[in-house]
Amino acid sequence: MKTAAKPQIIPWILLLLCLSSYNSGGVLAVNMSIPNTLLRGTVGGEAVLSVCYNSFSLDLPVIKWQLKREKSITVVQSIGTDIIGTLRPEYRDRILVFENGTLLLHNLRLSDNGTYDVEISITDDTFTGEGSITLTVDESISRPFIHMETTSVLELSENVVLNCSHDNGTKTAYKWFKGGKQLSNMTRFVLSPDQKFLTIMRVLMADDDIYICMVENPVGNMTSLPIKLTVYRRSSLYIILSTGGIFLLITLVTICACWTPNKKKRHHHPAGNPLYRYNDYSDCLRITHTDDLLPKRTERNGINAVTSLYVLQQKEPSLDDSSNNSIGSPESDNPPCYTSSPKLNGSLTPARSSIRLT
Repeated sequence: MKTAAKPQIIPWILLLLCLSSYNSGGVLAVNMSIPNTLLRGTVGGEAVLSVCYNSFSLDLPVIKWQLKREKSITVVQSIGTDIIGTLRPEYRDRILVFENGTLLLHNLRLSDNGTYDVEISITDDTFTGEGSITLTVDESISRPFIHMETTSVLELSENVVLNCSHDNGTKTAYKWFKGGKQLSNMTRFVLSPDQKFLTIMRVLMADDDIYICMVENPVGNMTSLPIKLTVYRRSSLYIILSTGGIFLLITLVTICACWTPNKKKRHHHPAGNPLYRYNDYSDCLRITHTDDLLPKRTERNGINAVTSLYVLQQKEPSLDDSSNNSIGSPESDNPPCYTSSPKLNGSLTPARSSIRLT
């Protein structure tokens, strides 16, 4: 049995030897390997698209990198490390090719995001080595902050909204934490579809806590500063409002008690003014004829002057014959005299006006 099995194994060994001699002598190929097929880069950073290959030929390899689009874009083509032709404007001063075919991209842009195909060929080799690397480029996240209309609310308030905002960042995802524990969609805590907004449907005293928002993307994450939500009981609020109202009332009463109106300055009249006494008691007089109050214009020494004559009360006829005759006499130039003020309690002597009527 053992001697019969050996003749059957020998043909298979010979077949394997023939195949190996055929591959090593007649057919040559570039064996290429890619350590990492997915890379993540940051705007402004750099990315190393690493490859390595093996070949029996001593000739320099022809390396070609392309970016997949609807129509593929040739990024660079080189023989060894020497670049062939002219680079596209968006890749100038940003590309470096190594001897093993590795590509280095400087100063990454969002437009560099995509899949890169690499081909390495050698003249003596029949088959070309090929491979692909996917590069994602994202913008770093700035520190987020939580926006609220107010940080103090009343118990049982409806729809208190917390908004997680940030200035920079792409492909962002949001997480919310209350008292250090991550929140999810619950009965009263509702997250928006993108989880950027957290809504508390009905505020309870247990919601009086510290809230934090975390923003993350493929290149990093950032956490907001904590914000404190203060919840007041309704009874406590009423006490605060009533206390504040009493304090305000006391303040207003104190201000009113200390405030005094400004006194108007009285006009001082010279002692020689014949109308001085009249001006002092003008408020106590009662005037019945408005026609006699009009000012009359007189002319003295060629100068026009306006004298206001106020007829208050005509003096009763006196027993003095000379005064009676002078009033109605055409020969007299003096006008009739009138008192400037009525008798007041018998203590003030009425003044006579000697203004001439024209």
